[in-house]
Amino acid sequence: TTPRSSTGHSPFHMVYGIDALMPIEVVLNSHRSTFYEEKKNEEMVEEALDMIEEGREEAWVRSMEYKQKMRAAFDRKVRTRRFQVGDLVLKRADALKHVGKLEANWEGPYTITKVLERGAYELEDGEGRQLPRSWHVIHLK
Repeated sequence: TTPRSSTGHSPFHMVYGIDALMPIEVVLNSHRSTFYEEKKNEEMVEEALDMIEEGREEAWVRSMEYKQKMRAAFDRKVRTRRFQVGDLVLKRADALKHVGKLEANWEGPYTITKVLERGAYELEDGEGRQLPRSWHVIHLK
């Protein structure tokens, strides 16, 4: 019953082509329930069903515009992070090692020793020991 910002219509309207008659409209004798005529209602429903495909196409266009707006808003906030060999980074602390919300979320510093594909990096600690696996950029800062 509430119009969605992505389509501009309520889910009921998307399915049936008309707005739903709310129970409160029946109780309080709204304009729609007071001036209800069976024959006129059938004509309006048929007309709405004929127009439903156009409404769905319009909603599809609106949803594509909405997606583009959301993508643009996301892209404005996202920063791509790239590191070079020799950079000092912090890595996200392992959840299994640390218990409690007051523990540090980040460990380090570690040194980047090798840049791998797709945002992965090999690290070594301050004593020169290589970490046993590579780490993705989302776990580094």
